[in-house]
Amino acid sequence: MSTGPGFRWAGPPIPVIGLGADGWPGLAETSRAALRECAVLLGSDRQLALLPDEVTAHRQAWPSPLLPALPGLLAERDGTRLGVLASGDPMFYGIGTTLARLLGPESLRVLPQPSSASLACARLGWSLPEVSIVSVVGRPLPRLLPELTEGRRVLVLSADAGTPGRVVELLRDNGFGPSQVTVLEQLGGPAERVVSGTAADWREPPGDPLNIVAVAVAGQPGRLRLTRLPGLPDAAYGGDGQLTKSEIRALTLAALAPGPGETLWDIGGGSGSIAIEWCRTHPFCRAVTFETLDRRRDQISGNARALGVPEIDIRGEAIAEITAGTVPGSPDAIFLGGGLTTPGLFDRCWSRLPGGGRLVANAVTAESEALLVSWAGAHGGTLRRFQVYRGEPLGRFTTWRPQLPVTQWSVVKTPSAQLGDVRET
Repeated sequence: MSTGPGFRWAGPPIPVIGLGADGWPGLAETSRAALRECAVLLGSDRQLALLPDEVTAHRQAWPSPLLPALPGLLAERDGTRLGVLASGDPMFYGIGTTLARLLGPESLRVLPQPSSASLACARLGWSLPEVSIVSVVGRPLPRLLPELTEGRRVLVLSADAGTPGRVVELLRDNGFGPSQVTVLEQLGGPAERVVSGTAADWREPPGDPLNIVAVAVAGQPGRLRLTRLPGLPDAAYGGDGQLTKSEIRALTLAALAPGPGETLWDIGGGSGSIAIEWCRTHPFCRAVTFETLDRRRDQISGNARALGVPEIDIRGEAIAEITAGTVPGSPDAIFLGGGLTTPGLFDRCWSRLPGGGRLVANAVTAESEALLVSWAGAHGGTLRRFQVYRGEPLGRFTTWRPQLPVTQWSVVKTPSAQLGDVRET
């Protein structure tokens, strides 16, 4: 038997019990009774060791890596009186969300404790709804970067004892040395410990691996201001200059209209700016960018790490990748920023865009612009033309220097839309 669509847990609802650093003494009687009734308990070695002998269930530590082994592990225990231990709130970056996805919420009985974030805010006097939370457990640390704006309060869920030091190094390297850093260890337990200091002066050695890092963000004067809003300064990007300029980038992202959890296909990645700023709008946004040149794929990777979205999927030539079916899923939006005159490119992209999906294309040459006009005639949508001027020195004076004009076509694909007769030449 295997888990997945159609799998039904045959046993009683699985108690998923949140356990704090205080262990058994901190549990409510409801949670204790549920543990006593289990025949098998799954959890980490640390969690299982916190239970007293009166819990007679067979104790089995999670395998590593966990996620690939979990479906088979559950199938082997199907029908048994199984219980699962979690840290704090199982639905807060915990095993509870994974189990709910695999088995359905009706197969679970979740008994939470306060989460580490709740306990940290209680100690610090912070309002939990106003705090940004970033997990670096199995996730890259640069994901913290988009949250770093002046005055923001951020909680970092640590992977291990070395996480606080890496957080401090990231803050220093990105102009946030004045930030106040607080490391809270073993929250709620008898070994609870709290240490604070500024990132610039941090000298604390690694402590307990069960910790959370609180950052009251403060930046150095004159640093480059980077927020989640599109249109980051051009200076934020490295590379060979193949870059959608900030003004056009902001207008393009507005037309693409990213929503939480949506996926973008960025055709002709260049420096990666469109895909990067799409992903920066929300932590759950995802992007696949297609770029034919190796050196530009390298610069996209570097820019994505530096700007806090290192998980962007970077691919090669778009037609080959799309035709081969190597790109999983369907995009919610597609941006055509390069290769518009490549035969077959638009057709491939349009065929993979689901009904209700958005497509935005930018053109700077007469040939590409003619294609946008033709596609708009076949599929509808909106055509716009942008001309940006930037003030630049001219001797002792200032003049307006024009940027290349950009023609933009944006369209929402109707559910019944089919490929038109227009083909690229």
